[in-house]
Amino acid sequence: MKTTFFQALRYGIVGLLSNAVGYGLYLLLTGAGMGHKLAMTLLFIVGTLQTFVFNKKWSFKYRQQDRTVLLRYFATYGLGYLVNLAALLVLVDGARLPHAIVQAAMIFVVALLMFVLQKFWVFPARANPSTCPESA
Repeated sequence: MKTTFFQALRYGIVGLLSNAVGYGLYLLLTGAGMGHKLAMTLLFIVGTLQTFVFNKKWSFKYRQQDRTVLLRYFATYGLGYLVNLAALLVLVDGARLPHAIVQAAMIFVVALLMFVLQKFWVFPARANPSTCPESA
């Protein structure tokens, strides 16, 4: 339980910083005339690449030499992207809610989904002795 708390805390710090910068860039891009779905897509790709390194090495302290970890990471972020895009399509394009508010809310929804998937599938403790409770 202690390990999960500290993983969540580190994950939250990485996510907070990444999303604060990303959301600011999202508002700048959409304010400059870029469509909300294109802006979200570009920033999602950049954010995914950037957070992989921090989450692997710091948030989850994953040290396994696992060649599939990057594929699992991209798969989880692909799912997160689809959830985010669906929300924009339904809530902004369909229900005509303000895109800035919808995107701000989706940051939290997708972050929770990503944490659970990363903890249990992308960087699982059972394959990673450095995150097992005995070594925490």
